Amino acid sequence: MEIDAAVRASSDARLRTKYDNAVYVVQRAFALYPFGEIAFSFNGGKDSTVLLHLIRAGYYLHKTSCGDEAQINTVQNCPLRTIYFETPCAFPEINSFTYETVSTYGLPLETIRSDFKSGLEGLLKEKSTKAIFIGTRIGDPNAVGQEQFSPSSPGWPPFMRVNPILDWSYRDVWSFLLTCKVKYCSLYDEGYTSIGSIYDTVPNALLSDSSTGNSFRPAYMLSDGRLERAGRAKKTSNKTETNSVASNGMNNAEGEQMISRSASVIVVGDEILFGTVEDKFGAALCKKLHEIGWRVSQVTVVHNEIDSVAEEVEQCKSTDDVVFIFGGLGPLHSDVSLAGVAKAFGVRLAPDEEFEEHLSQLIGNSYIGDRNEMALLPEGITELLHHKMLPLPLIKCKNVIILSATNVDELDMEWNCLLDTQESGLLRTKPFVSKHLSTLLPDGSLGAVVKRELHAPGCPFY
Repeated sequence: MEIDAAVRASSDARLRTKYDNAVYVVQRAFALYPFGEIAFSFNGGKDSTVLLHLIRAGYYLHKTSCGDEAQINTVQNCPLRTIYFETPCAFPEINSFTYETVSTYGLPLETIRSDFKSGLEGLLKEKSTKAIFIGTRIGDPNAVGQEQFSPSSPGWPPFMRVNPILDWSYRDVWSFLLTCKVKYCSLYDEGYTSIGSIYDTVPNALLSDSSTGNSFRPAYMLSDGRLERAGRAKKTSNKTETNSVASNGMNNAEGEQMISRSASVIVVGDEILFGTVEDKFGAALCKKLHEIGWRVSQVTVVHNEIDSVAEEVEQCKSTDDVVFIFGGLGPLHSDVSLAGVAKAFGVRLAPDEEFEEHLSQLIGNSYIGDRNEMALLPEGITELLHHKMLPLPLIKCKNVIILSATNVDELDMEWNCLLDTQESGLLRTKPFVSKHLSTLLPDGSLGAVVKRELHAPGCPFY
């Protein structure tokens, strides 16, 4: 079978692993459900094109594993019921590619010209359908909370959603298509990286080829998969967010020195709230911020819960210049910081190919949990802060910085790297100076004196 042979011959170990996992899901579906009660949702896009060929390969391997010798040498296609939701706002190229592909691979097509939910309701009433293959990936809007086998959402017709490429990245998709040399929709060669309707989709501006005027480079040349959807919405002008300073005759440097900057610190950890571990990070970071002239508005400890993190970030991000988060970062189920930040900003988590590459180089296959989940970052708002002293870049989402330090020594290193990184936004100003007076007198004796001094003319607190 040509798909399986092409991947096996590839030197891309990552692609082979992704392929094996996806094909296993396909084979598992064929083993669990009667063939006549499985369907494939095809829309002509790159993801469903990948899924089509994975289904073909999985069907071939399923027949092979079943010992069906009469069919092993003849199985090249998978005559699976195929659903296409045709809409009047689809690109003509998508429609043409869909019908051409269906014909090429002998797929029994059922075209539905209604919305997805109504169409499924009609489909399931007409024919028993227990499972549907869908080309959903983690970065897709409807992917939140899904697994490779996920029952349909409440209120929808009951069926099993089968998601073989759920953990695939943009790079994985194109690696597969190019390695297997299969045909895909021509729009992807014209700079489209994610295709919706004709009303909300344009070529990705990041692929504009200035040397040839108005043309665009192919979608597979997009270097940053996080920007896959850059052409899927009408864009507003990008304005650089700066803290404006009224000059009043001052130069910029003098103005910057007069700005009072504030930060808040969020520590994620049930163990601190339970009293089993003492928080040392909050106090250490407060001291460091004061040394560069920043005031700290609050230090808060929250539960290992997405909503707890999101609520605190939502409050702090709009009142402070920078928000720091400790804890809740990593491969464990209780590591919820990134999900909380994403929820606070109203975005979803999506695979970050650059960060996943750093993880792969750092830990290889020696990890606990799902490495792909560790590379899911808030989509569209994430910036990686690199420094030669850091084994992994730090994560910054707008004005929220997620620190990965697990002890004070690591905090010192990360802090120094942040100060050395312009993108962190940590401008040094005059440090706070505090003076302390110690006495053995009781508070009752000091109260009247302190009150009188605070209200005296010339007192800085008056």
